[in-house]
Amino acid sequence: MVEDTVIDLQGVNKTFNGPAGPIQALKNVSLKVYPGEFVGVRGPSGSGKSTLINMITGIDRPTHGDVHVTGARLNDLNENQLAHWRGRNVGVIFQFFQLLPTLTVMENVIFPMECCRMWARRERPERAMHLLEQVGLADQAHKLPNTLSGGQQQRAAIARALANDPALVMGDEPTGNLDSKSADKVFYLFEELVRQGKTFMMVTHDLGLASRIPRVVEVLDGDLFDNGNGHNNGNGHK
Repeated sequence: MVEDTVIDLQGVNKTFNGPAGPIQALKNVSLKVYPGEFVGVRGPSGSGKSTLINMITGIDRPTHGDVHVTGARLNDLNENQLAHWRGRNVGVIFQFFQLLPTLTVMENVIFPMECCRMWARRERPERAMHLLEQVGLADQAHKLPNTLSGGQQQRAAIARALANDPALVMGDEPTGNLDSKSADKVFYLFEELVRQGKTFMMVTHDLGLASRIPRVVEVLDGDLFDNGNGHNNGNGHK
């Protein structure tokens, strides 16, 4: 693995057993993402896009190939080790927010810190409030998620994703459930995270937002095409 990469996939293949036989979801995919990059991921449903994200977050394992993320070779980690690694190194922002409905906004942000035993207990509320201030939600800290608008809930989810100061932030269609105005505000927050030095990878079907992302990779039928730097994935396709 190149030491200064956040993501380094080398010849990753993933095959599933389907009713009609083996299905190759990823075909010899190689990808390097460096600190502070903002990378978009596009591709139609069934293209292998979700499988690629699952490889990077350690949710799934490759059939062949190496997966290095934030300095760890994920192939070497068992399920407990992967869960521990993921909680400390990857923040995920979901399309439907996935906030815990019975916890306040602040408690939702504190929750990942408690799960991973990050920060001293007395420091967690202060850190959570600082993150909520960053996303403009300090005045909503003690409310339940269902009292917030969709855009506000997504901003709360961003604060939660940043709770443990992860090296990598993943957005899985994070603007897909928002109106265009809210989506634009949330996207601006993503750009601000990158300006602050975070590495951000975002799955999106929104062509307008994708056009604003500096580097976009596309997954089609298991092949990866890197539209940001003109390189292919090393398997002869472009």
